[in-house]
Amino acid sequence: MPTDSRALPQIIALGGHSMTTNEEDVSLSRYLLAQVPAGRPRICFLSQGSGEDAFYIANFYRHFLEFNALPSDLSLFRPHTADVATFLLDQDIIYVGGGNTKSMLALWREWDVDKVLLQGWQQGTLLSGVSAGAICWFDQGLTDSIPGSLTALQCLGFLAGSCSPHYDGEAERRPSYHRQISDGKMAGGYGIDDNAALHFVGCEPPRVVAARAGAAAYRVEPTPSGISESKLNASILLSLENGGGHKTL
Repeated sequence: MPTDSRALPQIIALGGHSMTTNEEDVSLSRYLLAQVPAGRPRICFLSQGSGEDAFYIANFYRHFLEFNALPSDLSLFRPHTADVATFLLDQDIIYVGGGNTKSMLALWREWDVDKVLLQGWQQGTLLSGVSAGAICWFDQGLTDSIPGSLTALQCLGFLAGSCSPHYDGEAERRPSYHRQISDGKMAGGYGIDDNAALHFVGCEPPRVVAARAGAAAYRVEPTPSGISESKLNASILLSLENGGGHKTL
């Protein structure tokens, strides 16, 4: 079980995070790890969206070992445990990678991983992820899982509404998200820029954190006159050279 099983349910949805040594990626990783009380957080990688790409998994280990975390991964293609539930519920943080959200969710449901993730979240395990690993927690996500277009996808429904990652990183994201909501194919929700994240704690509105100036998240809603998009206040994570911490813009 997580170190503090009384912790409120938490989800951190990252619009874009590459696990490099760049200041932006390092700042977001430090923020993620700081949200659990463990001295050496146990963080497990779910990489089914990428087909459990070996390079992606190796990069995850390399990256989080730099922060004195205890990384692990769960394979569903080459299972290393018959007790998936116990393995996942023993983690402080679950980090879900990017890739094909539709295929990832189908595999999770076949293995009952979705049910275990819900149990862990309710018991205090911090759920997180980037791209596919960000939208999967919502009712719906804007996905490129089907080649040729960005489409609406029914997701896990832990968080109400919809979500699109890479909001400023891919030219078609914003207009496609607006169109899907305007056409009634998606509920209103959130757009998250690369290098930004939404942090949900309990039933409170999400906090927005960003690792570079200009990165943001937006509340996007349908109205009788069209789409309403509101930029949310963001706490900018500061570099170590500037003393760490954050400031709110």
